[in-house]
Amino acid sequence: MKEKIESLLEEVEKFKIESKEHLEAFRIRFLGSKNAIKDIFTDLKNVAPELRKEVGLQINALKNKAEEKFNSFHNSSENTEEKTIEDYSRTAEVKPLGSIHPISLVTNEFTEIFKRLGFVVADGPEIEDDWHNFTALNTPADHPARDMQDTYFIQQNPDILLRTQTSSGQVHYMEKKKPPIRVISPGRVYRNEAISARAHCFFHQIEGLYVAEKVSFADLKQTLQFFAREMYGEKTQIRLRPSFFPFTEPSAEMDVSCSICNGKGCNICKHSGWVEIGGCGMVDPNVLNNCGIDPEKYSGFAFGFGIERMTMMKYQVKDLRLFSENDVRFLEQFKAV
Repeated sequence: MKEKIESLLEEVEKFKIESKEHLEAFRIRFLGSKNAIKDIFTDLKNVAPELRKEVGLQINALKNKAEEKFNSFHNSSENTEEKTIEDYSRTAEVKPLGSIHPISLVTNEFTEIFKRLGFVVADGPEIEDDWHNFTALNTPADHPARDMQDTYFIQQNPDILLRTQTSSGQVHYMEKKKPPIRVISPGRVYRNEAISARAHCFFHQIEGLYVAEKVSFADLKQTLQFFAREMYGEKTQIRLRPSFFPFTEPSAEMDVSCSICNGKGCNICKHSGWVEIGGCGMVDPNVLNNCGIDPEKYSGFAFGFGIERMTMMKYQVKDLRLFSENDVRFLEQFKAV
């Protein structure tokens, strides 16, 4: 396995990209739907359990190297094209077609709020390995918390799965970066759940992570209060209820005052006046240690929100299924947003 990884790494480094055709060949070889790196991931199940973490990290380093090389050449190619386009006149009027999906609207707004706090955006793959989705997040194979997330595993390979949370992207980021770290990870996740007005088998999350020296729970609370008022208005209140997540300690559920019924009670807030939008807490020292960060020196907080739930509140949508049904009548309502 080690020899395969080293051989592919050498191939990535020596691959010459001198044209768009070369770049596309590189993408197909190392990043396409059936690429050489995925074949190694498939063989990970044959590696001794005690070596899987080390081998998994090596494979991810290989994948990151391929992505960096592709992005580098791809961006330089785009820049060249942009300079050529600038030579043309831009006098023609451009009329926008369609509308931005409400999920994208809220994701963009969320991102802009946290960018003002110094956070950057990072994401990981939707097809993930067990280490990044569970084990590195303090959820080993025998941990009962795995039962909370009915996972879609790739057939015949229990180590590869559809990610159940975008926290896996934060693990990738912590493995490559040193504190201080301020990062948010938006994206689509998958869980085997019954589809209803309040739940779906795929949905979107956006998770945040802040790791530095002397980070406290007070920092977390003030950050979430700032976010809630920026997103839903100055009168919005939050409450934090004690909870449990394997990757944070202490942990809490975050509720915001329901903006649909103004606290009077409706089906979205279960007639309580409050809507749960996510979880949060202080990063467990085991997670920092798993990602190569010294928990004796650094601490951090993390949070994760369901974007569909936030969008339902913001635009008073009462059925989550509308977001994925592609009903033009529904989507056209957001043209003027």
